[in-house]
Amino acid sequence: MARRFHGISDDQLATAPTAGEIADELRGALDGRVFVAHNAGVDLGVVTRSLPGYQPGGTLDTLKLARRLLPGQASYRLGALVETLDLAEGLPPDLVPHRAMYDAIVCARLLTRLASSGGQPRTLDELLDAKPERRSDGSAATLF
Repeated sequence: MARRFHGISDDQLATAPTAGEIADELRGALDGRVFVAHNAGVDLGVVTRSLPGYQPGGTLDTLKLARRLLPGQASYRLGALVETLDLAEGLPPDLVPHRAMYDAIVCARLLTRLASSGGQPRTLDELLDAKPERRSDGSAATLF
């Protein structure tokens, strides 16, 4: 699965430490921090399975935020948003999609864009508390 999706082979992972071997370092880097990811439930599930008991200081899902704050996009996949919003501009050619560094950088750029969309900058607390407003018919309205 990893090879098909990410292009990473078992040979490339042979010398990499396991999550258990670096659990203390991971917890030190993550504890108390806001967990930011595109389709965060997937990545958060991997992290919590690897670090039992881990709870983020908050979670920001750029997929959900993009759906609320950038209505009308043809696709909300990270790759599509990267292309539409030109989020990979200036990245070195050796950084490629579905690899940690590339995805982290473009996700951070997307979060920055979302935080400033609509002409009104949003604080971290505003993004964390973001809930779609509901119309009287129960459907989601524009967030801000």
